[in-house]
Amino acid sequence: MIPLRDLNPRRTFPAVTIGLILINVLAFLYQISLGAGFERFIMRSAFIPDEFFAPGGTAADARSILVSMFLHGGIMHLGGNMLYLWIFGDNVEDRMGHVLYLIFYLLSGVAATLAHAFSAPHSTIPAVGASGAISGVLGAYLILFPGARVMTLIPFGFYMRMTEMPAIVVLGLWFVLQFLSGLVGDGAGGGVAWWAHIGGFVFGVGLAFLFGRRRSPSQVRWSA
Repeated sequence: MIPLRDLNPRRTFPAVTIGLILINVLAFLYQISLGAGFERFIMRSAFIPDEFFAPGGTAADARSILVSMFLHGGIMHLGGNMLYLWIFGDNVEDRMGHVLYLIFYLLSGVAATLAHAFSAPHSTIPAVGASGAISGVLGAYLILFPGARVMTLIPFGFYMRMTEMPAIVVLGLWFVLQFLSGLVGDGAGGGVAWWAHIGGFVFGVGLAFLFGRRRSPSQVRWSA
């Protein structure tokens, strides 16, 4: 099940969401410009739980929590994350306001990374990607816009069907899949930090009640 776009109008221009997408894209372009140094850069900059918890950990290890949120392991990794951020981020930003939304996004990323760290404290696998922070956005969207319609592509073997589904179904099923994968995985099963997704989502759900009620309904000025 692949969400393609939502049918949820917004009132303000999603400057922060677009800015975050641009930063992620530019960071990835920088990564690939390194050529053979790509993997070395990832190992030096990514978040690694074992190093974070090691005695004598440095400020650089803590700083990697923030840096890793803007790095990606490949074009598909980047593309999938940015698609979700674009579909769901603009409305969350519209509801919270630009500044609170940016704070919310970064805090969600930190919470997601720490959830991954505590689920696999001895992992030496570098963790990168915006998916933890974006999971927080998905959790907030579920709370703030549960009935919003989402155009979704559903594969049936070689047959694809596009249909509208409520956000509570799309995002609810997404979370169930992450949770079940986290239960049977090892914290980063198959290269995916499932508990980062779970932690970010749960954090986003909780913070949505604090950050998401700032604006009252107003005239729509921008289409979704």
